Amino acid sequence: MRTALVIGTGLIGTSAAIALSQRGVVVHLTDHDPEQARTAAALGAGTDEAPDGPVDLAIVAAPPAHVATVLADAMRRGVARGYIDVASVKGGPRRELEALGLDLASYIGTHPMSGREKSGPLAATGDLFEGRPWVLTPTRDTDTEVLNLALELVSHCRAVPVVMDADAHDRAVALVSHMPHLVSSMVAARLQNAEEAAVRLCGQGIRDVTRIAASDPGMWIDILSANPGPVADLLSDVAADLDETVRALRALQSSDDDKRHEGTSGIEDILRRGNAGQVRVPGKHGSAPRAYEVVAVLIDDQPGQLARIFADAGRAGVNIEDVRIEHATGQQAGLVQLMVEPQAAPVLTAALRERGWALRQ
Repeated sequence: MRTALVIGTGLIGTSAAIALSQRGVVVHLTDHDPEQARTAAALGAGTDEAPDGPVDLAIVAAPPAHVATVLADAMRRGVARGYIDVASVKGGPRRELEALGLDLASYIGTHPMSGREKSGPLAATGDLFEGRPWVLTPTRDTDTEVLNLALELVSHCRAVPVVMDADAHDRAVALVSHMPHLVSSMVAARLQNAEEAAVRLCGQGIRDVTRIAASDPGMWIDILSANPGPVADLLSDVAADLDETVRALRALQSSDDDKRHEGTSGIEDILRRGNAGQVRVPGKHGSAPRAYEVVAVLIDDQPGQLARIFADAGRAGVNIEDVRIEHATGQQAGLVQLMVEPQAAPVLTAALRERGWALRQ
């Protein structure tokens, strides 16, 4: 791939353009808002000048509701040898293109499984997709050359290609992305009118659960409007679990021993099923989840503290597998939780204590 045209310079389009530009591909940028394309160009994503002729690959980074229209226009104008989109829903756009009577040999639907709560070109980064799955949904009609161009794009972005059927993809993202986003928003909505004294007690748990609720509502309306059926089916299952959980909690309020026992069993069932589901979430680099030991370090909220901890861990020969930070309420201090391999925990604990760090048991 020598040339590409990115149509839509939001977070995903601009991030892909930056990655391609960094690897020597000449990238042309266009957007319904020319100012946004100019911003992306200023960030090093490419040029907002139109290409002289057909490019190797056109990347449509428009909202799901507009993907088919934008793709159809580009294909009819012959702007590229191959066409892809990066929308989070795949079945609908493909069926719309088929209904328009377009030859889909030059098209393949794709979806990079990466993003941020922020949107727009200013949130873009060239390493956004690194190590992340990038779904490709070829059909029997997809030309081999177009599939290879899509694979080259994925390689340039340092993502991991995953081939799926379009409708299977839509059911999968409903489960792992779309439904969880709505549930996160529902939990966060409980905080809107909560008493300030209660909100001040928020810890890392509620931050984890509500983090994705900060995303742009307009963007999510576009996504959910393109995949409503599978999401509604999953939410029906969640609603059934909620009803059972409410009944179990009410039973725990009873003075009757049998009802309390029934309530306990109901709560235990949902918690155990949650345990069973959570362990299936892939771990580091998409591998099977692993159990890490946590070494908790108390720190002051001052510049350079984290860098010192990582440096001390490196000197001890310990690799930090993951890290979480919990800030103390009303204090300029926090708790850093360092996740390490079980055999490395005693080594790291001793090394940090020797260097004067305060550890929490």
